[in-house]
Amino acid sequence: MNYFLFHMILISNIMTTIYDFKALTLDGKELDFKQFRGKVLLIVNTASKCGFTPQFAGLEELNQKYKDKGLVILGFPCNQFASQEPGTDEDIANFCKMNYGVTFQMMKKIDVNGKNALPLYEFLKDRTKNILGEDIKWNFTKFLVSADGTTVKRYAPTVKPSRIRKDIEEMLMVEAM
Repeated sequence: MNYFLFHMILISNIMTTIYDFKALTLDGKELDFKQFRGKVLLIVNTASKCGFTPQFAGLEELNQKYKDKGLVILGFPCNQFASQEPGTDEDIANFCKMNYGVTFQMMKKIDVNGKNALPLYEFLKDRTKNILGEDIKWNFTKFLVSADGTTVKRYAPTVKPSRIRKDIEEMLMVEAM
C-alpha cells in the first residue's frame, strides 16, 4: 500500500472531527483543537505577497464581529503557491499586525498539499472533495467548520470573507439553539 493511501485511511479512521488535531502557532506553541469544541472555525491558508492578501482585512472584520459569538479564525501561512509567503514566522506576524491589524490566531507556516501537507489540511480536503479535485489550488482557500467539528464548507480563494458571513451566521445560529 502506498504511503498516501495509508495516510488517508489513517486520517479518515482516526481523525473524525476537527477537534482531533493539533498545530503549532507562529510562536511555536502547540495548539490543541480540543479547546475549540463548540466553536465555529474558519481556517484559511494565507500568504503575504498574494493578490488575495487584502482579504486579511475582511478576515479581521469577521473576527471582530463574531469572535464573541463563537467564531475562531485560524490563519495558516503557506509558501506553496508561487513562493508568496517567503518570510519567517516573525516576518509573517509583523506583516499581519502592521498592515491589517490581525488579532486572530496565526499559525506556523505549513504545506497544504503534497506529502508534507499538514494532517489537518488532509482532513479538511477529504471532507470537501469535489469535481475540481481535492488539492488546494491557491492561497486564501477557506474552510468553515461547524461547532460539532464534522461539517465542513470550502470556499475558493476568490470568495471574499464578507461573502461567507451568511454561512457563518447560520452555523453560529444553529449552535445557539
